[in-house]
Amino acid sequence: MTTPQRLFIGGEWTEPDDGHYEVINPATEDVVGLAPEASRAQVYAAAAAARRAFPAWSRTRPEERAAILDRAADLMQRDLAANAALARAESGATTGTARSMQVAVGAARFRRYARGALEPVEEAIPPQINEAGPMGRAGVFGALAVRQPVGVVTCITSYNNPWANPAGKVAPALAMGNTVVVKPAPQDPLSVYRMAEALAEAGVPAGVVNVVTGSGPAAGEAAVDSPDVDMVSFTGSTAVGQRIAEVCGRGMKRQLMELGGKGAAVVLDDADLDAAVAGIGTTFSFYSGQICTAPTRVLVQRGVHDALIERLTAYAGHLPVGDPAAKGTVVGPVISAAHRDRIESYVELGRKEGARVVTGGERPAGHDRGFYVAPTLLADCTNDMRVAREEIFGPVVVVVPFDDEEEGIALANDSDYGLIDYVWSGDVARAFGVARRLRAGGVGVNTIGRNMEAPFGGFKRSGVGRDVGSYALHAYSELQAIVWPG
Repeated sequence: MTTPQRLFIGGEWTEPDDGHYEVINPATEDVVGLAPEASRAQVYAAAAAARRAFPAWSRTRPEERAAILDRAADLMQRDLAANAALARAESGATTGTARSMQVAVGAARFRRYARGALEPVEEAIPPQINEAGPMGRAGVFGALAVRQPVGVVTCITSYNNPWANPAGKVAPALAMGNTVVVKPAPQDPLSVYRMAEALAEAGVPAGVVNVVTGSGPAAGEAAVDSPDVDMVSFTGSTAVGQRIAEVCGRGMKRQLMELGGKGAAVVLDDADLDAAVAGIGTTFSFYSGQICTAPTRVLVQRGVHDALIERLTAYAGHLPVGDPAAKGTVVGPVISAAHRDRIESYVELGRKEGARVVTGGERPAGHDRGFYVAPTLLADCTNDMRVAREEIFGPVVVVVPFDDEEEGIALANDSDYGLIDYVWSGDVARAFGVARRLRAGGVGVNTIGRNMEAPFGGFKRSGVGRDVGSYALHAYSELQAIVWPG
């Protein structure tokens, strides 16, 4: 058995008050390690440590913050192989995904926000001429808009990427001069402690970064309701996000919420179907569909409906399902037995609602251990079915036909979610016209790729606020106006 993990509070590795719980490998069901169960008092202590560290850290020179973030990235990269092996074991990601999309992206985000720490925080406002009046004498008034750190930020991260998601919160928050309490997802928290080790070795002062964990909701609740916390940055389900927002509202705490998605992929009748299938097929292949930006709801014009179904079926049939550590595996397990059962219940619900299971729908053969779900395609769906409206968060794609462009746009917008939608069309002008009418925080035109400087976030129940690129620096700051007479 590996050495039980300790909490990281105020720069000290601390024994948890409530013992440990097992972190399970989703591919083998073996124990990866023992994660600490923080008590409410320990979470509050972490927030208090962050509060004490905030004044000094917020006044450090940007160059100093940048140097620490850069050194941390170097250390994460130095230990890439070990970090990726741990991430693969606790998250179920394939070896390639764990190395390139988890650890490498995490390190890259620290490098990006090392540069971000040096971005200007002051913006000049054009002078204003004021006439004499109740507010004082006439004069020319200058002004600056200054970005100030928010304070103590609680970062509650998702299980689908235990490196990139925490890095995307912690790095910009630190770059702006905030201090943080990180509460990772209970399923794969050990990677975040490796991130904390790298930051400590890089020289981050005591209390600037704190990591607390728990197998249930208690630790997260304490990290939200602590009076020392000024802001909560959360990635996860809309239902949990709503509960967090209610608590934040009572304390007027700032929020950054990246919540659920039910990405609509609008496939028009002039689309390159092979390109569309390659994009939509990532719902099957990339981290077994456990990604909020996945194009899970395919809206296809009737003229190409049957051809798209045929191509998607063939694509799913050629994806190797198996041990994520094995060479050639594309589809690994989902995160837990409970989540596997939830996905399977949605597939069964789809059958009852009248959907046709074209491929998948059963557990892959030969996997007696591990939490595997076969890539599944549901056809003959309508947009009012629960499988078309609710986030399944697994390798399940639903297909809804439409007749004309107007209907396709209406169906895409008929959703509680609005994170990222997609449009495939051979006519780029047509595709851009459709994209501008979609109620989503982002739209991919003939691609599932992203520009990592573009704002990221959702409309409707998919979230509040924007991050990524410089927008993340803005998200972890408050605007202050400074005015003076000329």
